[in-house]
Amino acid sequence: MPRRRYLSIILLLFIVLCFTALYGVAAGAVTIPLREIVGAMSVLFSHEQKDTNFTILFYLRLPRVLLAMAVGASLSVAGAGFQGFFRNPLADPYVIGASSGAALGAALAIVLSLPSAGPVSSISLCAFLGALMATFLAFGLSRFAGDPPPSVALLLAGTALSAFFSALLSLVLVLKDKDMHRVYYWLLGGLGMSSWTELVTMVPIMILGAGLVYLASRPLDILIQGDDVAHSLGIDVRRLRFLVATGASLAAAAAVASAGIIGFVGLIAPHAMRIIVGPSHRRLLPAAALGGALLVLVADIVARRIAAPLELPIGIITSIIGAPFFILLLFKRGRHLGS
Repeated sequence: MPRRRYLSIILLLFIVLCFTALYGVAAGAVTIPLREIVGAMSVLFSHEQKDTNFTILFYLRLPRVLLAMAVGASLSVAGAGFQGFFRNPLADPYVIGASSGAALGAALAIVLSLPSAGPVSSISLCAFLGALMATFLAFGLSRFAGDPPPSVALLLAGTALSAFFSALLSLVLVLKDKDMHRVYYWLLGGLGMSSWTELVTMVPIMILGAGLVYLASRPLDILIQGDDVAHSLGIDVRRLRFLVATGASLAAAAAVASAGIIGFVGLIAPHAMRIIVGPSHRRLLPAAALGGALLVLVADIVARRIAAPLELPIGIITSIIGAPFFILLLFKRGRHLGS
């Protein structure tokens, strides 16, 4: 794809994302016109008294919109990173157990009523630590594998740990059934608890993780051709895999800690952007980040608006969008193979 066309696509995605974010800030139980949004935000840099619109915009909607974009971008970049890591387009950010570990951590924080650790909620902190624990346990177990290649060993370890943590989660819910609704709602994903504190705490981790994946974008393109090809070109495959998996895991863990388990984002956005901009990771990752941010932002707006005043979990919306997408992809590939 010519560079000019690629930049045009990135610019178009960015513009659409900005307009969607503006709508996300304006829409809600109280609709705020654009003129009043500008007026309310201008108060931020003055000594005028803050009105109700300012409070709604600055303390409720703006952090929510920004966190939605950060979570979507992180999940999408993590998904693209793991797809390159495993050379499997169906890999997602939760493939090595991050979601199961986060779910168990969040459930324990809820049922034990753990106090917040400083500015970060106990649920977010425990979910983040649970995701990291699952990820590094998967790494540790995969190192003791004998015959399987490193990527296969890591995938098997992640699958086993996911099953184990899911069993522990089920045990917690059976023993503490009065908290089942809260835990289940968190598992479906949502941004109802968004705040500036959550944003400032988790977004730097998401940026760090996504940045590590992007640093590996060029050698990741070579790794897709096979380990032997990468070795022959002087790439330290073991170090590259560690860099990609660490970055993707950090981004996914911070995203899950902030918004719960939002499915399909790390699958849909990389797939769609790969079709549009091609497989090169230097081009794919920025496009996937914008696509993922747009997807989660749209899903959050729909979740807030479709059954107002009831707020639906975002995971339901992304699953409704994601399932038809993959059915369409399945038929498309089937026709391609048939021809």
